[in-house]
Amino acid sequence: MSMLRYTTEHEWLRAEDDGGITVGISDYAQEQLGDIVFVELPEPGSRIEKGTNVVIIESVKTVGEVAMPFDGKVVAVNERLVDEPEIVNAEPFAGGWLVQLEADGDPGLDACMDEAAYAAFIADL
Repeated sequence: MSMLRYTTEHEWLRAEDDGGITVGISDYAQEQLGDIVFVELPEPGSRIEKGTNVVIIESVKTVGEVAMPFDGKVVAVNERLVDEPEIVNAEPFAGGWLVQLEADGDPGLDACMDEAAYAAFIADL
């Protein structure tokens, strides 16, 4: 499994062996959201531009959005979240992944934070 990269919006990104990129939210993000009750996922095959909301997460406290980290296409979505959105709280890095994406060109993962940098980033919040 590849190393995780993090965005300042508390998303994690993992490059997969097939060239796709799996996206989820960090443990910090799921803690801030609280108990997740609904996850709205995009349609597989959708083309989405960088910065556009690709996933909407509703919790008992608030609504959060996950923005597309680069231009690309939705390859797969985590269908389990339709009936079991709480998986994002329980397993944000495993069963709680959100979408798998295919980037148009270089997704820019090298510019994202590694685990140590992300830990320092959230320590200052």
